[in-house]
Amino acid sequence: MGIQERYRRERAQVDEACLAAGRSSEEVLLLAVSKTVDVSGAQEAFAAGARAFGENRPDELLRKASALPQAQWHFIGNIQSRRIPDIVAHADLIHSLYQVKHARKMDEAAAQLGKVQEVLLEVNVSGEASKSGVAPQDALGLMEDVAALPHLSLRGLMTMAPQGDRTYARQCFQELVALADQLRTQLPPSDAQAFDQISAGMSEDWEEAIAAGSTIVRLGRAIFSEEFE
Repeated sequence: MGIQERYRRERAQVDEACLAAGRSSEEVLLLAVSKTVDVSGAQEAFAAGARAFGENRPDELLRKASALPQAQWHFIGNIQSRRIPDIVAHADLIHSLYQVKHARKMDEAAAQLGKVQEVLLEVNVSGEASKSGVAPQDALGLMEDVAALPHLSLRGLMTMAPQGDRTYARQCFQELVALADQLRTQLPPSDAQAFDQISAGMSEDWEEAIAAGSTIVRLGRAIFSEEFE
């Protein structure tokens, strides 16, 4: 089974999970996390129907987005301040924003490019020291700071759940969705309408994420690794 077959399999399974959760499959974006493959791997997934890809390194984002500009490109990795101009230049959506200083630099970079950069706030719902993200109780303050920046568009929240416990993962995703609902009420109507994305769920726990209300599931190994055949 190759990349194209695995992508089609995962898309079909995502559609089935949406149906089981009483949701439309159009509500959930399958983000093909192509960080472990070359451009050719991303092109294979694109040929199978993938239209949105995730990268966690600026150099790879730049290289692959330049080679496949007809796709959407999301940045999902740790943000280095000095690489923000490169990320903003090539990312349609940034998932991993959790520091005000980075938000301000993104706003400056977007202004120079004449664009409005869409972002998600990364929230450390589980509280694990090994994971980055703003604490849930601090998310409102960060949201208010980001919402005030004219060249950023705040689209929602992102989290990563602990591995190995699907029940706890679903709890984390449910808490993220509940937090997003709370935060949305604090935004002006126009901003609240745009605050509609939940990036949660990876190859091991995306089914729990869809059941909880995720709108973006980030699948890498399930598509690009032979171990998932």
